[in-house]
Amino acid sequence: MRPGSGDPGRDHSVMIALSGLFLAALLAATPVPFQSEIVFLGLQAAGWGTGLLVLVASVGNTLGSCVTYALGRWLSDQRDHRWFPLSPPQLARAEGWFARWGRWLLLLSWAPFGDMIVAVSGVLRVPFPVFLLLVAVAKTGRYLALGWLGAAAFGG
Repeated sequence: MRPGSGDPGRDHSVMIALSGLFLAALLAATPVPFQSEIVFLGLQAAGWGTGLLVLVASVGNTLGSCVTYALGRWLSDQRDHRWFPLSPPQLARAEGWFARWGRWLLLLSWAPFGDMIVAVSGVLRVPFPVFLLLVAVAKTGRYLALGWLGAAAFGG
């Protein structure tokens, strides 16, 4: 499906579908429990182009990770509060992971535990340009793989 068909109803449905995927991908990369794969695969099964779906989902998911990173940055200023979500031993363990594996852990930001890696990278103040590059690569790779699997399953 392509926008710009001249049919306002169809153009409107294109915006709704792509906005829905974008929002699903964005929410999936935040602490909100949400999955974007079903939306992605549903649109792909309906005949949407894989490249467009990968682009929209990757941008949304990367921006969602930026929200989670920002929450982590904010939380890092709250370490001395009683309600800080990580105990000192947990924070020391996270710092140990980053000391051992470095920023390359962010390449796992696509995985189910990836939101925790993203938040901890904010707490530990990983430089934002490095964070953004590694997360964008990971998230795009995830949706490329999902698109390939969907194309294989749906014959596209």
